Amino acid sequence: QVQLVESGGGLVQPGGSLRLSCAASGSFSIYHMGWYRQAPGKLRELVANIVWSGGSTYYPDSVKGRFTISRDNAKNTVYLQMNSLQSEDTAVYFCNALLLTPVRGEYWGQGTQVTVSS
Repeated sequence: QVQLVESGGGLVQPGGSLRLSCAASGSFSIYHMGWYRQAPGKLRELVANIVWSGGSTYYPDSVKGRFTISRDNAKNTVYLQMNSLQSEDTAVYFCNALLLTPVRGEYWGQGTQVTVSS
């Protein structure tokens, strides 16, 4: 069945960069994949999304111009390049996929911690 595995999180100083990866394994059809984040006491927030067919992307204003989502269709992998990181970007980042098959629904990775601190 489907598994989403994130990597690339860690500790970075303000103004620094990180690149997150999420590899999806299994047999499925992807509608879109994206990244959410959740800080303590906060709601889970969508930070980037990419439609698999065509590559259309979405970013909220909070990360627009700093974060870039991309995909590798052959590897069923999505990336999140995060630049100019700020303390408010500190959160657990979760990979998300909306799949059409085998069962339509959302799938989640285990999360990777991103901490922005001096």
